Amino acid sequence: MSDLPLPALAIAAIPGRRSAILELAKEIERRDYAGIYCASVGDGLGLCLALALETERIPFGTAIANLYTRVPTDYAASTALIHELSGGRFRFGIGVSHAPLLDRLGVAGGKPLSEMRRFVEAWRETPRTGEQPPLVVAGLRQRMVALAGEIGEGVVFANAARSHMRKSLSALPTNRAQADDFFIGNMIPTCISDDEKAAAAVNRRTLSFYVSLPNYRNYWKEAGYVEEMEAIEKALAAGERERIPSLLSDAWLSDCTLYGSADKVREGLMAWYEAGVSTPIVVPSSAEGNQLKAFEEIFALFDGA
Repeated sequence: MSDLPLPALAIAAIPGRRSAILELAKEIERRDYAGIYCASVGDGLGLCLALALETERIPFGTAIANLYTRVPTDYAASTALIHELSGGRFRFGIGVSHAPLLDRLGVAGGKPLSEMRRFVEAWRETPRTGEQPPLVVAGLRQRMVALAGEIGEGVVFANAARSHMRKSLSALPTNRAQADDFFIGNMIPTCISDDEKAAAAVNRRTLSFYVSLPNYRNYWKEAGYVEEMEAIEKALAAGERERIPSLLSDAWLSDCTLYGSADKVREGLMAWYEAGVSTPIVVPSSAEGNQLKAFEEIFALFDGA
C-alpha cells in the first residue's frame, strides 16, 4: 500500500516533555507528514506558537481549542499572531467542549450552535489583530457540521465512526465538501501492535472517557451503536465505570479507532480516506505505554509501506 498518503499526527504539550515534543514536531516535518494538530492539554495554542517558530513548512493547528477558556478578542490576538509568524500555515480548530468539562471550569455553556456562531462573529470582528487563519469548526452531529460549512473553512471530528462519516459530511454544502481548500479532518486513536488484543485494550481505555460524555453517546447512537451506548448509560447510572471498557464492542472500536498489525492499520487508514476524510489525524498510543514509542511505531508503519 505504497500509495497511502501520509496522515497528519496529533501531539500535546505534556508538562516536562515540551522540548522533546518540539523535537518530535521537527521530525514529523522532516518526514513530510500532512500536518501536526495540537490537543488542548498543556496549552495547545501555546504549542502552536512554538511550532510557528520551530518548524518551516508543515501545516499545523489546534485540534481542538475550547472556545470557553478565553474570550474571543484574546483568542483573536493570539491566532492572528501565530498565523502571521507561521507564514499562513496555521489552522484554528475550535469547539464547544463538553458539559462535564465546562462544569469543572465553572462555566455555564449555552446552546452549542448559537454559542459557536456568537464566538466566531466576535473573533472575526476583533479589530487591529491582522489577518486571521482559516477557522476549523469541531463537529460531530450534522447541525454543527452544517454550521462548519456555513461559517468555517473546515470541520474537524474526534473519534468519529467511519461507517457514519459519509452521512455526517452530507450536511455540508456541496461546494464546501468538494472544495480543495475546505479542511476535513478526524482525530483517530491509533495503536499498532501484532498483539491485537493488547492494542484494542489501549484504545478502549482511551475512549472510555469519551463514552461517559452525553454528546458523544448521542452521536454514537446516531451512528447505529444504540445497544452499546445504552449499556454504558446503565453502567454509569449504577456507578460501575470500571465496566465501561468491557461494554465497548469490537465492531464499535474498529469503526472509531485503528489498532492491530501494521497492515491492518494501513488498511483502516485508507478506508478513512475513502470515507471522505481528506486529513486523518492519527493520535498515537503504544501497547508498551510510552508515547514517544508510539510515534516510533507510526514512523515505522510508513517506512515499511
